[in-house]
Amino acid sequence: MRGKAKQPALFSCVILEDRVPRDHPLRTIKRLVDEILESLSPRFEAMYARRGRPSVPPEQLLRALLLQPLYSLRSERMLMEQLDFNLLFRWFVGLGIDDRVWVPETFSMNRERLIGSEIAQAFFAAVREQAARRKLLSDDHFTVDGTLLDAWASQKSFRPKDEPPSPSAGGRNPEVDFRGEKRSNATHRSTSDPDARLAKKGNTAAKLCYVASALMENRHGLIVDTEVEHATGTAERDSALAMLERMPHREGDRTVGADKHYDTKDFVEGCRTRGFLPHVAQNITALRKSAIDARTTSHPGYEASQRRRKLVEQSFGWTKTVGLLGKLRHRGKARVQWVYAFTAAAYNLVRLRTLIGAGVCP
Repeated sequence: MRGKAKQPALFSCVILEDRVPRDHPLRTIKRLVDEILESLSPRFEAMYARRGRPSVPPEQLLRALLLQPLYSLRSERMLMEQLDFNLLFRWFVGLGIDDRVWVPETFSMNRERLIGSEIAQAFFAAVREQAARRKLLSDDHFTVDGTLLDAWASQKSFRPKDEPPSPSAGGRNPEVDFRGEKRSNATHRSTSDPDARLAKKGNTAAKLCYVASALMENRHGLIVDTEVEHATGTAERDSALAMLERMPHREGDRTVGADKHYDTKDFVEGCRTRGFLPHVAQNITALRKSAIDARTTSHPGYEASQRRRKLVEQSFGWTKTVGLLGKLRHRGKARVQWVYAFTAAAYNLVRLRTLIGAGVCP
């Protein structure tokens, strides 16, 4: 018998909790995020005045921002559009079925307050604490690595520092011919993002970018610290030493693995000064020797560190593809540091969800 389309009901009683499957991956993440936001509540209280017009609740703001890297939403306008009709997103953020969604400009303005208060770093630290409470973090063995994040600035914006502003040629994309012109970070600067630097890795074209570094623990591949620096020849090593310096001091030997780019005398000595054994891949050529000798490479832990260090590439791949950091949408070092730390926290939440689902921890 042919079914007939029914007229939509005028009234409906929908409980969002019942519309989300019991085994949906977001349920575990929401439970973790609720615990984290509860611990950050005193910090939120200090951020906001007790009088005045109510703003977007910071808990809902952070949950909504977390959906961007989790579901590859490229803009806050698209996020607001999804929140308007997506019941799953409304449930995760804490909006009722009849609650109005925020205007994108209002949402962005409230997000700026979080950037100024370093909430991303606090959220990242709270996620790390969740992993530590479940005994998922290694206290002894780490890996450090860095990657380039493509800045939100075009090559045409990379102009000489002493050049006066050029008159508008009409249109948003003027013709600029820099062929044959010698350009470097010492003499040129981006007019769109002055913090971006011209850099490249391997046999690729130089781009305006930032250097994002991550310190990973080797047990389950969770990120324990992040750093963003200007793209210079020593930025990755400088960031690595800065992150090692922030690690809590403890007795006993600790190791840090890295690729051959870190095989320099200054970095190896810096690791040892901070209480870490440098398990760095040797960079031996006809013109240079390695800063790592046979006493290190012959140790059984050295080979294990070199195997585990490749896990850090998974975090870079996730943050650039799923987290959409392959092309930044923020300008300025402070904002890039904020969004990278927040995206790394999202990656850790996904890892925690996977480990909890596999029965590794409760």
